Amino acid sequence: MPHRTPVCTGPTARPTHSDARQRWTADLSASVTVFLIALPLSLGIALAAGAPLQSGLVAAAVGGLVCGWLGGAPLQITGPAAGLTVISAELIQSYGWRTTCAITILAGLAQIGLGSLRIARSALAVSPAVVHGMLAGIGATIALAQLHVMLGGDPDSSPLTNALELPGRITSLQPAALSVSALTVVVLLAWPRLKEHGGALGAVTGRVPAALAAIGLATLAAVLSDMRLPRVDLPSWRSHALPQLPEGPVLGLGTAVLTLTLVASVQALLSAVAADKLAATRGPGHRVPRSDLDRELRAHGVANAVSGGLGGLPVTGVAVRSSANIAAGATSRKSALLQGVWVLLAAGLLVGVLELIPLAALGALVMVVGVRMINPGHIRTVARHGEALVFGATAVAVVLLGVLEGVGLGIAVAVAVALHRLAWARITVERPVSDGPTSPRPEAYRVVVRGQLTFLAVPRLSRALAQVPERAEAVVELEGSFMDHAAYEALEDWRTAHAATGGDAEVRGRAGQEIGEPSKAHTCTPWTPWRNHQCTRPPADGTDGTHGSPVSGGCRDDDGAPGDGPRGHHAPPTGPDSPEATRATGPAANAGTGATVGTAHTVGTVGTVGTATTSGVIAVDGETARAGTFEPAGARQRAHAHSPTRSHSRRGQLLGGVRNFQRTTAPLVRDELARLAREGQRPSQLFLACADSRLVTSMITSSGPGDLFTVRNVGNLVPPPGEESGDQSVAAAIEYAVDVLRVESVTVCGHSGCGAMQALRNGPPAAPGADATPLGRWLRHGRPSLERLRASGRAAPRLADRETADELEALCLTNVLQQLEHLAAHSCVDRRLREGTLELHGMYFHVGEAQTYMLDTTLADVRGSEPVFTAVRADPVTA
Repeated sequence: MPHRTPVCTGPTARPTHSDARQRWTADLSASVTVFLIALPLSLGIALAAGAPLQSGLVAAAVGGLVCGWLGGAPLQITGPAAGLTVISAELIQSYGWRTTCAITILAGLAQIGLGSLRIARSALAVSPAVVHGMLAGIGATIALAQLHVMLGGDPDSSPLTNALELPGRITSLQPAALSVSALTVVVLLAWPRLKEHGGALGAVTGRVPAALAAIGLATLAAVLSDMRLPRVDLPSWRSHALPQLPEGPVLGLGTAVLTLTLVASVQALLSAVAADKLAATRGPGHRVPRSDLDRELRAHGVANAVSGGLGGLPVTGVAVRSSANIAAGATSRKSALLQGVWVLLAAGLLVGVLELIPLAALGALVMVVGVRMINPGHIRTVARHGEALVFGATAVAVVLLGVLEGVGLGIAVAVAVALHRLAWARITVERPVSDGPTSPRPEAYRVVVRGQLTFLAVPRLSRALAQVPERAEAVVELEGSFMDHAAYEALEDWRTAHAATGGDAEVRGRAGQEIGEPSKAHTCTPWTPWRNHQCTRPPADGTDGTHGSPVSGGCRDDDGAPGDGPRGHHAPPTGPDSPEATRATGPAANAGTGATVGTAHTVGTVGTVGTATTSGVIAVDGETARAGTFEPAGARQRAHAHSPTRSHSRRGQLLGGVRNFQRTTAPLVRDELARLAREGQRPSQLFLACADSRLVTSMITSSGPGDLFTVRNVGNLVPPPGEESGDQSVAAAIEYAVDVLRVESVTVCGHSGCGAMQALRNGPPAAPGADATPLGRWLRHGRPSLERLRASGRAAPRLADRETADELEALCLTNVLQQLEHLAAHSCVDRRLREGTLELHGMYFHVGEAQTYMLDTTLADVRGSEPVFTAVRADPVTA
């Protein structure tokens, strides 16, 4: 089910200075961990790209500072990445370092433009096999080049040349360089095992990142043994090379900018998504907002423009450093920001120490990183999904042709594979083998079709079917998931012709069911409104069918259109925009959100077993609820609503739905309801929602009997303690759910277009007679929400992925926050929050979009900062 972020948990219900100090300490500790990983890797990546070594430090500092400040992925670490090494090396080889910096600036500007167009998620449409193949090809290229550095030589720009020259390099290796490289590799591979199996020593040494330990020990060994090896050379920052205007063919420069933009953007976005998945596994106490990918892409564009302008390497999201940041307990962007600060300080204060590092050690570090980019887990995954050809073609093409050419070829192969799967079908004919006179079907032929059956396969299908003799029994088994109209007609024509010759043929699907024309019978689908639910319609004679008269059937009435209400007529319009609704005056006009006629708001009692509904407020059926100076809907409509035919129609509609439940649903849930009747209800959630008929709580939560203890009223209001004014039903339901049922969480759910909120917004608070009706007195509990919205200095709530549509939507969001505070003021809730055994959630359902939003901050943050509602997205399908 979709991930839900708690609004408030027990431990964070009462913010203290110690909580803020703990979060700051966690970010500080995580930043140091990431810095210790980033420092040697930044130098190693600059070495592998053939760039000045300072450029790696510049890129790491800029990536941390800029993306930590502007980025949309709170826990992602940005900096120079191995995935961009090959591209940077090719650009430096072709255009020189200073022009490469200018290309990096242009790529950053392109990323800003793409992020402003809000197309970041489109980059995720690239096949994972192409992405993994690209990274594997880049990893192989890096590994081949850095093997030469490990052996004391200089690599060539061509991976193929590096591979061909490797045997000669081995015969002329330098023992000192090889020993330092071997020590680095051994420490890198053994350090994590030491942490797991080293006991007390492992617990201490495990706090040091493996990359830092490997470089540190290799450097110490080289210094103590006085090895004469090439070492890191960091010239004075005064001589640091800055960009110059690009020189060269426009087409070549444009291709370079496009390549760098696409690869850096895709890797950054995939890394952000991966960071979200890792952060979601840490438990409810460490929740952070999900990544805003468009904002993250714009931040990467700014970072690349700044890094290129300062003479740094291009930057992107780095999965290894991001996962280390999350594992170290980071809670916000502060860890990335601080990491950039530490790199900046190291670049200015630790030059002498950094110049002791042997280049062979950095080469070994980057070589191991390159090898790890060829991930066996990714290879198994793509092979299991039949994408091995795409992966292999992309990886080989990246090594032999380059990154852009390899990705383009990989995409082309992926498209070809998809088209082949759509058109491919393997058709075999199995001739009958008689098992003797007792064989049940000695003359049956089996025609097996594996794959999708389209018009392209019709010739082969016809040839296979022609092998079945006349008057023979045959079974055609379809094991694919798709058959187009041409294939269906060919199959049906053959079956008809075969039957005319005295033969018998069956066409069966994957599960063995017989396949024919689609059924014309009406099939009820879940959550279908009565007006579109033909099997629940009352009979055409206006009776309710209680004496055995059948419910009218068919998908179309005699004089109505499909899906209309009884006799094809639409229900009379009601709601805030209806003509009748405009007659209401007073502060509570339009409350109740106008359900269509015949759709009932439910009212239950406290303690109902299963999905219970409680309310102490009137339920509105078919009319828009009004308070203040209330005028009925009019004599004509009132007479129509109370006519005998209309009354029977309403009752028949309800009974039709009940009969449909007894026929289709009751047999499926009878055992579960019997268990609940024996054991009693044990719901884990208290769900407080508006009584609006469009808000179907069990539908939007995918819940069943016994899951939710539901309280519904007009406006999803929670009266503060002591202000119930004689109506104790909501407080009683809260007490019963929290103290008796011991629910673990409470959710307040608002929705778009709430009539109660519209009445509050449109009506003056002190209108004469505003509290003269029960509904008007009830809506007094919503006035604090309106005052909160209009109060200066209070941050208005907003949606994470778009601006609020209007003041009404802002009020509906604010009302959720206000009712959460009212809820937390109840003594039973307050006690459970302090015990840490209860969570509070805020939810907002947009009716028109069928989209649920969750409040992703704690109650403390709601009171002090800008509350944000984040859209709940469907979980990705996993194998």
